[in-house]
Amino acid sequence: MTDDHGLSPADWPVGGGIVGELTRRFDWSKTSLGPISDWPLHLKIKINSIVNSPIPQVLMWGPDHIMLYNDGYIEIAGDNHPRALGGSVPVIWPEIWDWNRAILEAGFRGEIQGFRDLPMVLNRNGFPETVIFDLFYTPIYDLDGKVDGVLCTVLENTERFEAQKKLAESRRELARLTSALPILVGFVDTGLVYRFANDAYLEWFGKTPEDIVGRHVEDVIGKVYFEARKPLIDRAMAGETVVTDNRIQRPDGTARHAEIRYIPRRDDHGTIEGVYVLIIDIEDRKRLEEARAAAEERLREHAHDLERQVRHRQRAEEQLRQLNETLEARVAAEIAERQETERRLQHAQKMETIGQLTGGVAHDFNNLLQVISGNLQLLLRDVSGNEKAEKRVSNALAGVNRGAKLASQLLAFGRRQALDPKVINIGRFVRDMDDMLRRSIGDAVEIETIVAGGLWNCFADPAQVENALLNLAINARDAMEGQGRLTIEVGNAFLDDAYVLRHDEVSPGQYVVLSVTDTGSGIPPEILDRVYEPFFSTKPEGKGTGLGLSMVFGFVKQSGGHVKIYSEVGHGTTVKMYLPRANAGEDREVALQAGPIVGGSETILVVEDDDSVRATVVEMLSELGYAVLKAPSADAALVIVEAGMPIDMIFTDVVMPGKLKSTELARMARERQPDLAVLYTSGYTENSIVHGGRLDAGVELLSKPYTREALARKVRAVLNQRPQRPAKSQPAPAVSSPTAAAAESVQPRTEAATAAGRTILLVEDDGLIRVNTAEMLEALGHAVIEARNAKEALAALEASAIEVMISDLGLPDMDGAELAEEAVRRRPDLAIIFATGQDRKSAGLPASAVIVTKPYGEAELESALNQVAVKR
Repeated sequence: MTDDHGLSPADWPVGGGIVGELTRRFDWSKTSLGPISDWPLHLKIKINSIVNSPIPQVLMWGPDHIMLYNDGYIEIAGDNHPRALGGSVPVIWPEIWDWNRAILEAGFRGEIQGFRDLPMVLNRNGFPETVIFDLFYTPIYDLDGKVDGVLCTVLENTERFEAQKKLAESRRELARLTSALPILVGFVDTGLVYRFANDAYLEWFGKTPEDIVGRHVEDVIGKVYFEARKPLIDRAMAGETVVTDNRIQRPDGTARHAEIRYIPRRDDHGTIEGVYVLIIDIEDRKRLEEARAAAEERLREHAHDLERQVRHRQRAEEQLRQLNETLEARVAAEIAERQETERRLQHAQKMETIGQLTGGVAHDFNNLLQVISGNLQLLLRDVSGNEKAEKRVSNALAGVNRGAKLASQLLAFGRRQALDPKVINIGRFVRDMDDMLRRSIGDAVEIETIVAGGLWNCFADPAQVENALLNLAINARDAMEGQGRLTIEVGNAFLDDAYVLRHDEVSPGQYVVLSVTDTGSGIPPEILDRVYEPFFSTKPEGKGTGLGLSMVFGFVKQSGGHVKIYSEVGHGTTVKMYLPRANAGEDREVALQAGPIVGGSETILVVEDDDSVRATVVEMLSELGYAVLKAPSADAALVIVEAGMPIDMIFTDVVMPGKLKSTELARMARERQPDLAVLYTSGYTENSIVHGGRLDAGVELLSKPYTREALARKVRAVLNQRPQRPAKSQPAPAVSSPTAAAAESVQPRTEAATAAGRTILLVEDDGLIRVNTAEMLEALGHAVIEARNAKEALAALEASAIEVMISDLGLPDMDGAELAEEAVRRRPDLAIIFATGQDRKSAGLPASAVIVTKPYGEAELESALNQVAVKR
């Protein structure tokens, strides 16, 4: 099917990369442009041109300013992509809409506009950042000459601008350094244009560095002097160091005798980039020599003193000579050192930025995986016996496990794992992994393990050491294409101050070094510095995630160690992990819990701000038999604790909204219930429970995403470790609370009453109190209908057979006592119980009224219900 111009939608945009494909699949019928088939020909042609252009371009079309762009614009859009495609300019770029509005108005009037090195502040990546753009705006006309849209071509110059700024700072520093010396220093490029000059030019030529830099040598020193010096400069440009004496006319009219040096500068490939010009005044030297001769004549009798003075003078001359000879090297070394320092700083900042980004992504990713994993495990029980459905759910769970591994590797690189380090003997540890390694890398790879005598213990997380060694072995196997020789060597090492000076983030001292060497293809030197970056891989597409070495790097750095890679193309690679030495004895292994999964009847308070995660974990704990309370924040959870409800464990996320932190909740809850167990969970560790990359002593953590089995075993283990409290008079029901947390809206609902219970209308505007009271009434065997205000309560009275109403006095739309009067007028047989934080007199209630005083528990509620029963 084609349009009026013979083009089918599949024919265009032609090519177009990522955005071209998105454009074809986007539902444009929901925008003012309408479906693609209805677009005018000149729009289609322009879109083809845009999406196939390598230059970032965005077309803003129609009165709604709908955005269409190409792959080059993706980086400009940042996190706004892909929602920016088909979006309107004011919605996507609200922070610069005032600017864009004026630009678009001029563009729709037919004006062509251009801006160079324009600074803007954008929120394209979730935070304000200053960027530098070249912007060119062109109106797009239809066949009738009307402007339908404005095309913006964008060139981002932010990195170039920053680089130029840093280069300028470096040049200023070099100028300060050379201006402190009694020497004129300049640098001219191959075009004989000055690129550097120090302050000495003002003394020698009467011109400041600002007057000189960027100008031709002839313009600076004059035509006559230039023609005389041009052959010498040419010789230096050919690679010769040229030294000459000359008299230079000073701005004050005097002439100075100077030694002039022309020193060629070469780049890393030996190509001459330009010539250093050094001018040294030698008049002082001659005056010193004349003074020396006069002194020798006058002070001949003082030969010893004269000899000493000559020696001093000779030393000064030697130092001056060495200064002249080494000045080029000193200047070059200073420049090289500064460049290396800048490179290392930029690399460290880059790795830190990537680490923060990956850590944040892993946090959100783990929460999503927890919801998916929990529901899949619950679903697996529901489809038990349906082989086809079980297989599909199992496949989905396998995918979740792969995602969890990916998130774990991201956290490892970002140095945000909750490490549990132990004192371990790496030699014994590696030998114990022999069978696992052989199964993982295959029989075609020969494994040799070498353990040095007198091996020290080291301090590291055993699980992460195992994971790192396995990653290195698999990388080695892939580099050897499945066959070759893998050597694992363990020994002692000492990193001295000289080594530390040459490497980043290393402390001198004693380490245990674990080396993994392969006979594979090796790593080219030009990419060796990038192998630690996440998602960078030398393997073919689809053969690896590029996270193996990133994980190893992050884990070792977080452990206080060091990683070093040695590689030679065609000969193989060695990766060395330096782990800190431990002087303590090896930690004893603790046997892991085995056997069937068991639950319990204890009461667990789940504190989780993510609704989906909270719902999933509540259902899993309820299936295990636990009574479950829930809260969306630490503040809400503390209200439940202070209400006096008996709780056996708090299961809380580490990162919580609100003023109260999860650690403060745990501390305050234990002050009220000393035997309370606390179990933390998180997809991303924070400083509240992790310091120095390690869990605080006594802290129990279950990392997201976790399985039903892991949850059951960890909860049971933590509960079993706590001090035992006296047995309850009545066990808590092994069911989940039917209510949400305090901040959630709970609508009136009816549940069937038990044979011994009654139907109770609970009227309370505070969500947490309503939740907890409903659970206590249900535990006493009653059916509960909840209402948040008097309006909902009166509606429930009309719709349900209610026997008792328990009402707060302070309701948002009516006084509780007035509600009771109206309720009894409508239902004379209704029993009333008032819930209040005041005493009877202060609340203005008669002596006959039945009340429960806040805070109350099951016993107070049961007593009030018994009083009501007597009255009836």
